[in-house]
Amino acid sequence: MIATEKFSFIGKNGQVLDGRLELPLYSRPIGAALFAHCFTCTKQSHAATRVAGALAAKGLAVLRFDFTGLGGSDGEFANAGFVSNVEDLVAAAQALDMRGLPPVLLIGHSLGGAAVIAATEHIPQARGVVTLNAPFDTDHVFEHFGDAVARIEADGEGDVMLAGRTFRISREFLEQGRGQPQADRIAGLGRALLVMHTPQDAFVGIDNARQIFQAARHPKSFIALDGADHLLTETGSAEYAADMIAAWAMPYLAKLPEAARQDFAGAVEVSTAGGKFAQWVRTAKHEFIADEPESYGGSDHGPTPYDLLLAALGTCTSMTIKMYADRKGIPLESVRVELEHSRDHHKDCIDCEESGVPIQVIDRAIELSGDLTAEQRIRLLEIADKCPVHKTLEGELHIHTSVIPAE
Repeated sequence: MIATEKFSFIGKNGQVLDGRLELPLYSRPIGAALFAHCFTCTKQSHAATRVAGALAAKGLAVLRFDFTGLGGSDGEFANAGFVSNVEDLVAAAQALDMRGLPPVLLIGHSLGGAAVIAATEHIPQARGVVTLNAPFDTDHVFEHFGDAVARIEADGEGDVMLAGRTFRISREFLEQGRGQPQADRIAGLGRALLVMHTPQDAFVGIDNARQIFQAARHPKSFIALDGADHLLTETGSAEYAADMIAAWAMPYLAKLPEAARQDFAGAVEVSTAGGKFAQWVRTAKHEFIADEPESYGGSDHGPTPYDLLLAALGTCTSMTIKMYADRKGIPLESVRVELEHSRDHHKDCIDCEESGVPIQVIDRAIELSGDLTAEQRIRLLEIADKCPVHKTLEGELHIHTSVIPAE
């Protein structure tokens, strides 16, 4: 369960950069990550959205944003370039840090992978770096410009066709991508490195992964994204990458400070979690979300209140039967209880004190497995009615409500 927030911040040159922050829906993130998209892609690329969403579902906050001049971000793409991308990443890391989410993990796809390597020395919070189908050299992208490079050099700018789209590229853009000391940066990274690459990558060959891996010092790891394409659009490939990243990153994630949890006097605490109906349900050692189904206006992120009521009776019933059977040496193997709640409006029901007044009904069906005699089955069903929750529900129950003073 994740939530997506609009996250805008200011770049080095005053431009507004547009991003999306993926968050675990009801809990504080265990760490934060920054995702750099591929060249000419945007924050909405398949890899960016799938990887960020999958990592958020595992408890990480992940920021994906548009580089200068792309997507929803201000600026001119033609005048941007590799150095500009690195500056955007540093600005994004600072914005996350100000939000209380220092980016301990940097993830870059394609040329974004080269950018996170270059940006790492300017992001002291980073503890791990991940490259996805990334080139070893930053000028690798120029191989796809063809004859346009010469025209751009001569005229100062020109159009290039990439993935069926036309982009205006300036001479400054070319200059920013040349002569970048990537080998030295990788060797001096000083962070854990995970290199992920598609062996079948037709745009950035697998040899780039070999060069990156060989240039890096330990700790370093390599995972082949076998069968995936360069943009990770194959079904499940981005999600697989996210699973591997999450597993690899856990030892390097510095846990964010957790909000102080207030002690509570009762055995159970229920508090607003967010959304229309969602509630945190906490005991001394456990916690989970309760919600309403979408048909009632909820988000269906957890059991409903009546689900919990039925579960209390069902679990207590099963536990009580099993405990009795064990004590008496009855060969009971397992218990399964089905429960359903309804409001009975029968006018002639024998339990109604007054005609037409509805009563609450719980139907409970019990399945007993094992080599049991008829007498043992009858006795175990009798024991079912003696479970503590059953007695509470059918007994004279009083609920006393008080107000907790405001602090």
